[in-house]
Amino acid sequence: MVETAPGGDRHRRPFRVSELVGGLRELLEEEVGRVWVIGEISNLRRAPSGHSYFTLKDDQAQLRAALFRSAAVRLPFDPEDGLEVVVEAEVTLYAARGDLQLVVRHMEPRGQGALQLAFEQLRARLEAEGLFDPAKKRALPAWPRRVGVVTSPAGAALHDVLEVSGLRMPSIPLLLAPSRVQGDGAEHELAAALAALGRVEGVDVILLVRGGGSLEDLRPFNTERLARAIAASPVPVVAGVGHEVDVTIADLAADARAPTPSAAAALALPDGEAFRGRVRALVRRLASAASARVARAGRRLAQLGGALRAHAPAARLAARRARLATLARALERDGAHAIALRRERLAALAARLDALSPLAVLGRGYAIAHAADGRVLRSAREVAPGDALTVRLGEGEVDATATRVRER
Repeated sequence: MVETAPGGDRHRRPFRVSELVGGLRELLEEEVGRVWVIGEISNLRRAPSGHSYFTLKDDQAQLRAALFRSAAVRLPFDPEDGLEVVVEAEVTLYAARGDLQLVVRHMEPRGQGALQLAFEQLRARLEAEGLFDPAKKRALPAWPRRVGVVTSPAGAALHDVLEVSGLRMPSIPLLLAPSRVQGDGAEHELAAALAALGRVEGVDVILLVRGGGSLEDLRPFNTERLARAIAASPVPVVAGVGHEVDVTIADLAADARAPTPSAAAALALPDGEAFRGRVRALVRRLASAASARVARAGRRLAQLGGALRAHAPAARLAARRARLATLARALERDGAHAIALRRERLAALAARLDALSPLAVLGRGYAIAHAADGRVLRSAREVAPGDALTVRLGEGEVDATATRVRER
């Protein structure tokens, strides 16, 4: 550098290295500022502080780059060597080494979406760990005492589960652990709801359900936090997330996967009508077996009677005949009694199922009122004048509007 002194004399004023680097850094930051750069990640190194350092290169040049922890935690995927990315970065000089450097503020993978890449990375890592191993999947209970449900209380998924429950086995109670199903932090609420249901006595299976949505909407279900919560559940978990084409990390970690919330409920709840059909079939088999046994005994009696007539004196023959007649009557009576007992048992089971069905209550003139969001109303305090209601009767439903509310 040259500086001109007063009077025309010229002399040199050298800069210190730090002054020169500082000046160049300010010039770069002011004149170049923030830019978008495409390149391939190499020599990636993660520091204990959470910062990442790597080289961004193409086939002709390379630049050092730094991704500080504050920016790294906002990325939905993990940077890795060989990945082509586009970064938004500030161009600066790293004074300690005099290196031209990019300070990365944002990063996106090239050729595929960040969320899809995050899904593939997490899936590969958890699969290698054995978290999705089919041998670890637990069988669902044939007749659960209580079914837990993790979902949003305002979502369509809960309505679908309630509808299937009413059709298949309304006598088995459902226990809802409400949670958000999308948005930042929803995975922590979902995991906490799973853990809470796992501690409830009598909950033998848990439904983790929500309706369809975009990959962004389903993001909480594609997290390691929720996958490990599913694996840690003390009871089997059935995942019914999205539509049939949607596959999430939660689906892969669950003990059973259903394409929809309705299908998940059908997997967890026994079919009451099929159960009654099996009972009727067993009673028919029992009656048939009893009749066959009586017939065989009758044929045996006839054979014995013929033998007695051929070999026994008249007095003994008469006694044997009387004894055989008594035995025949006893067999017929016992067989008929056994059939009657089984029929009474079947009638009792059918009456019990009908008594537990909410449809039977409706058939006696009662009604069930639902709020606009599908909730079953239990108190007048839950209704305000002007609210829209749906009233379910023994036959059909009625849409109504509350005009006046009376609390008792």
